[in-house]
Amino acid sequence: METPLLDRIAHPSDLRSLEMDDLRRLAEEIRHVIVQIVARNGGHLASNLGVVELTLALHYVFHTPRDLIVWDVGHQCYPHKLLTGRKEQFHTLRQLGGISGFPRREESLFDTFGTGHSSTSISAALGMSEAMALKGEAARVVAVIGDGSMTAGMAFEALNHAGSLDRDLVVILNDNEMSISPNVGALSTYLSRILTGQLYTRVREEMKGFLKTLPAVGDHVSRLAKKWEEMAKGFLTPGILFEELGFKYVGPVDGHRLRPLVETLKNVRQLRGPILLHVITRKGKGYEPAEREPTRFHGVGPFDPLTGEIPTKKGPVTYTSVFGRTLMTLARKDERVVAITAAMPQGTGLESFAEAFPDRFYDVGIAEQHGVTFAAGLATQGLRPVVAIYSTFLQRAYDQILHDVCLQNLPVVFAMDRGGIVGEDGPTHHGLFDLSYLRPMPNMTLMAPKDERELQRMLATALEIEGPSALRYPRGKGVGVPLLSEEEISPLPVGRCEILREGDAILLIAVGSMVHPALAAAEDLSREGIQATVINARFIKPLDEERILPLVRRIPRVVTVEENVLAGGFGSAVLECLQERMGDLSELRMLRIGIPDVFVEHGRQDLLRRQLGLDSQGIARRILRWLEGEASQGLAALSLRHGGRWS
Repeated sequence: METPLLDRIAHPSDLRSLEMDDLRRLAEEIRHVIVQIVARNGGHLASNLGVVELTLALHYVFHTPRDLIVWDVGHQCYPHKLLTGRKEQFHTLRQLGGISGFPRREESLFDTFGTGHSSTSISAALGMSEAMALKGEAARVVAVIGDGSMTAGMAFEALNHAGSLDRDLVVILNDNEMSISPNVGALSTYLSRILTGQLYTRVREEMKGFLKTLPAVGDHVSRLAKKWEEMAKGFLTPGILFEELGFKYVGPVDGHRLRPLVETLKNVRQLRGPILLHVITRKGKGYEPAEREPTRFHGVGPFDPLTGEIPTKKGPVTYTSVFGRTLMTLARKDERVVAITAAMPQGTGLESFAEAFPDRFYDVGIAEQHGVTFAAGLATQGLRPVVAIYSTFLQRAYDQILHDVCLQNLPVVFAMDRGGIVGEDGPTHHGLFDLSYLRPMPNMTLMAPKDERELQRMLATALEIEGPSALRYPRGKGVGVPLLSEEEISPLPVGRCEILREGDAILLIAVGSMVHPALAAAEDLSREGIQATVINARFIKPLDEERILPLVRRIPRVVTVEENVLAGGFGSAVLECLQERMGDLSELRMLRIGIPDVFVEHGRQDLLRRQLGLDSQGIARRILRWLEGEASQGLAALSLRHGGRWS
């Protein structure tokens, strides 16, 4: 499909010379480009297809970039990127060195606020609006927030503050009745019930019919219609909720009919004070497979754009799947086990659990903080809650983990999916901080499996611990080991490591996803004449001091490897332990390998690990250079080869 209209759009101002029919054709071109690129690169499809007309209308009516648009979550920004000068780079979407799949301030003047997590847009937009007022600048700020993000408390904190400040702020509620999975909770139910209910539809249609029977009395009928509309809005729509918070409520408006959408936005732009515009959209709009299965096409890998068929991936099962299966197995044995997720039953592998144990499954919506404290409440009454949340999203509940779970020493299990490098979603989604933010918490047991079988056993271990525990596992497929049978799933000894290989030159201690690359690196080093003892730590907290300390005394050259930031991570835990327990560290030489003090960009997982030196060759190369540096300083009595493939 040719894209002659889109090819003409270098700046949003180019839109404003187009006629309405041209805008409709442009919407079709944008959808075509998005489908083609996401089919090749993977990405967020359904959410982007659902906001094409809304994005066009916003840039058509508001004078961006002087007027500011803030996208909540940001996984619906592809049309925005295509309209703001990035069409020629769009084929690099989510690729290493290419443009991001989320708004990035460093990438474009039009990306006014970096996002990736939900429910931040209203707070950020309100801050921008207030700053403009203080500086005396005349511009409008628009926050576009999905209905799923309105289940998080932060959105309502911002609405409450905005209503009291009474600044010029436009909040657009993009209502598609979904976040990633179908929305849950009383607020979502209220919005859906009112807007789609028979009462509202019947009363509206009957009133229209009644007005048509009246004689033409001009303004009188218009005023009567307006009064009825206001009455209906108060009693039959969610407008009363937002107006009580200090907003002028407008809508609901069809988010796919360009002319009325543009006209409504033009009117809204003239209004002063906080305004909430309610827009109804359809996730996956214009691409039948995504309309039919919006959850499946929310975040999707490469697929056939003609059929929508997603290739079946062969090979080992994913860690997410292993977690879900194992939890179901353990839940059958223990009725105390309950599962909690924050709007991601599919993403966390809990969909089957929800079907098998509907009374023991809780989707709290995009409300991680509430989910954690809710789990704490369940635990006080003897249940064993398992909170399954991506590592990066669990960061949002730091205080609740610390105060509501750890301080009270409650047996809540945190299953942290996507621990480590996530890939194309980039810095907002990499789970690179969990070891550092959980390790300092008293009472916490923290572990990471080297493979699928160890994940099974660690989940069984966590459910037996009489206190808080967390296990983190990576995104994607396991290493391919056979899974344990139901009878074989037994707990591990808490705090006990595993020695995988023995050697006398260095002590290589790895954890989680880095165990197998470290083991492969040790094999490569052995071919260079350097023999390593390799330990699978299993536990970050508590460390296996009983085994590690004697080994360090015998092999004082220690290397730690982790897929976490080095600051406060696993290597720091080992170093702190050695300093406290060994006293004299004059013989100790230590190298910590992990994520440096940077935010890791987006790209394929394997490419990022290679770039960061976290694949087997990178680990071996780093160790060899370190040992060569020791030797050159006269601190290592090793005969090392110089040059070669590691130099």
